[in-house]
Amino acid sequence: MGERRPVSRRDVLRSAAVAGVGLGVAGTATVEAAAEAPKAKGRPMIGVPFEAHESPRFGIIGLGNRGGGILPLLLEIPGARVTALCDIRPDFAARAAKVVTDAGRPEPAVYTAGDHDYENLCARDDVDFVYVATPWEWHTQMSLTAMRRGKHVGVEVPMGLTLEDLWTLVDTSERTRRHCIQLENCCYGQNEMRALRMAHEGKFGQLLHGSGAYLHDLRELLFSKTYYEDQWRRRFHTRYNGDLYPTHGLGPVAAYMDLHRGDRFVRITSMSTPALGLADYRAAHMPEGDPTWQERYVKGDVTMSLIQTELGRVIHLVHGVSNPHPYSRLNHLAGTRGVFEDYPPRIYLEPDHSNDEWASFDDYADFDHWLWTDVGPGPGGHGGMDYIMLWRLVQCLRLGLPPDIDVYDSAAWNAPFPLSVLSVKEKGAPVPFPDFTRGRWQTPHPGTDSEKP
Repeated sequence: MGERRPVSRRDVLRSAAVAGVGLGVAGTATVEAAAEAPKAKGRPMIGVPFEAHESPRFGIIGLGNRGGGILPLLLEIPGARVTALCDIRPDFAARAAKVVTDAGRPEPAVYTAGDHDYENLCARDDVDFVYVATPWEWHTQMSLTAMRRGKHVGVEVPMGLTLEDLWTLVDTSERTRRHCIQLENCCYGQNEMRALRMAHEGKFGQLLHGSGAYLHDLRELLFSKTYYEDQWRRRFHTRYNGDLYPTHGLGPVAAYMDLHRGDRFVRITSMSTPALGLADYRAAHMPEGDPTWQERYVKGDVTMSLIQTELGRVIHLVHGVSNPHPYSRLNHLAGTRGVFEDYPPRIYLEPDHSNDEWASFDDYADFDHWLWTDVGPGPGGHGGMDYIMLWRLVQCLRLGLPPDIDVYDSAAWNAPFPLSVLSVKEKGAPVPFPDFTRGRWQTPHPGTDSEKP
């Protein structure tokens, strides 16, 4: 037997394509098996603070659209330092390094020597937090490497593609005592944080149901030859039929409902429409003989899921990127005393309103979170939410506070990816939700409705 060679990025892409739709839950062949929890191998991470760092040092893996966009925001935050950068494309890494030095900061170490050079970044002594912004297939293994090398890690959507991925991230976080956080989580938008504070102040009464979504017409970008390196994102539409991007819509609603702080997800049922939009776009825009004509799209244009919680609340979750649709995350919350809906924002509460007419959400600016009254929106990033998210992360690192979002929250928000694939495959059958907290979901601890230090 010959020497085993390192797994390359293209190997990962190829093996994922071979795995296909049916293995989207990492060997979870039955609905019943989805809720099974492996035996704990470490101690819980609920409420565990970061060790305090006066100047937290960041390493960024992946410097394309997302990583390259986050870098200048991070450099604007007092105390944050960027000490290392990694990308398989030397020109992208060099451009990012220049952003750092142009900001008057020391030149960062740069890693560009192949698919696994990120391991050397994770091994550095001058990195406290690793930010992963690479194609989806790499998120789990890069996060695991960072934690095993003693680094806290934040990862872009999705943090894991399978239930096995998510449990491994939870277990590794508990064993290594390192935090693993879902970033780009959409919990730090001004409307989301205002609605969160109103919910916690009881303005909506007893919460009943909510909605979250990722409705974003990505057809032009999915077929672009340059926007996604090697056009990796479109390939997921040839492999999985389910909700491929649940966290944007689910994270804020989970925060409103105090997920893992008194409630938890218990079951999900999902259905998808036919897969027509990408093929239709290809026919209208791609020349005959283009390689995309060899692709068969299996991801339904729209996947809709219903999630029920332990307290009986219901969350409506939607994913659709293959059809004409103005951008929307829905961001809807309803209770016994009223309702909030976003896109556009509007509100109806008793006893404030009457005559069945929506009122302006601007009238409730007094409920804005302190992060928006004292810090936001900063230099921007999705309307300012990216800057606020990073600013708060750096604050927690500097002061030695627990993160607002922990590995259990992050795993639960990502689980609809594999669970919806299984439910769709089983014609909408309800699928039990894993309890990533292993029974600790009622433990009180801070979340995104944080008190000002």
